[in-house]
Amino acid sequence: MKIIAAEVIVTSPSRNFVTLKITTDEGITGLGDATLNGRELAVASYLNDHVTQLLINRDPHRIEDTWQFLYRSAYWRRGPVTMAAIAAVDMALWDIKGKAAGMPVYQLLGGASRTALRTYGHASGRDIPELFDSIRQHLEEGYKSIRVQSSVPGITALYGVAAQAQATGERYDFEPAGRGAQPTEEDWDTRAYLRHVPTVFEAVRNEFGPELPLLHDGHHRMTPIQAAKLGKSLEPYDLFWLEDVTPAENQEAFRLIRQHTTTPLAVGEIFNTVFDFQTLIKEQLIDYVRAASTHFGGISPLKKVMDYAAQYQIKSGFHGPTDVSPVGLAAQSHVGLAIHNFGIQEYMEHSAKTNTVFEQSMTFTDGYLHPGDKPGLGVELNEEAAASFPYQQAYLPYNRLSDGTVHDW
Repeated sequence: MKIIAAEVIVTSPSRNFVTLKITTDEGITGLGDATLNGRELAVASYLNDHVTQLLINRDPHRIEDTWQFLYRSAYWRRGPVTMAAIAAVDMALWDIKGKAAGMPVYQLLGGASRTALRTYGHASGRDIPELFDSIRQHLEEGYKSIRVQSSVPGITALYGVAAQAQATGERYDFEPAGRGAQPTEEDWDTRAYLRHVPTVFEAVRNEFGPELPLLHDGHHRMTPIQAAKLGKSLEPYDLFWLEDVTPAENQEAFRLIRQHTTTPLAVGEIFNTVFDFQTLIKEQLIDYVRAASTHFGGISPLKKVMDYAAQYQIKSGFHGPTDVSPVGLAAQSHVGLAIHNFGIQEYMEHSAKTNTVFEQSMTFTDGYLHPGDKPGLGVELNEEAAASFPYQQAYLPYNRLSDGTVHDW
């Protein structure tokens, strides 16, 4: 079998997605997700201008060899653009291999270690009553674990609060990136946030009891000592995890956080390679790996980093909001189904328009996700529908402090 074509498809049903389609001389096609939210065209260009021509006439079954070739031959390694491009190729080749074998990809990874993937949903509110309503809605939809995000008095706009208005006038639900030529400026106050968040979780526990697993995302906005303070203050509310409490480029910062709190820690959605996790895993500074197949180089390295983490009883919590396309979500769901040290899968339902473009075998039932049993990844691209949603420039917001300093969003 030989690769005879590789096409990059950019589409925007509710949000922008970049998809790679590889075709073989036997007529088998494979899809890969190369979406990098807010920088989509950089990856599309990387693929179109530097990668697709290298794939022609290659054997699609040589997945590891192709991955190493694309990673090492570029010389300039790592980074989100490079790794998203490699991820798309890797996923597409696994998709082809599964279809050629007549098996879903998880069977090629060793078979299922569980019947389905436990998920968590995103509940949020501008105040406590609205937050409670959102939690109840997610419980009614079947979610067994809930991420809790809330507005904070004194902060005008805040990441993760679905009902807050955007500059575009649209809701924040599935896409915080605003369409337009410039990113939206938001505000931030760490002290106000640290004061308010524990009161939110106290109210949620009082309303919903001690059994419901609760999660929270700090979104990289705190210093290590501030993160430690937050983790300690949330200990009475028994969180399933506290996510992205400080910018994790400084892996050693988690030593300080670990010294001060027993709240479980999750990190890694913006990581690109195993080297970003090296210290965190080896020193057992985190409890959950948040890497996304799309930004981490695909299925192959995601499986490897989880095998490494298994030595230290660290589990998966793969990044899974809607900036990972249905192709990318399917790819990491196959990994999650196969590995022994699965923890939980983030899951946000894509829009109806997105589900028209990406036809899926994936199912979500009673809070559990399954990639389906169709050969390959279980996702096909409706190219006619994709063409009807042209790319629209969009940027994620950014934060400024009260004195005008740019801060982590």
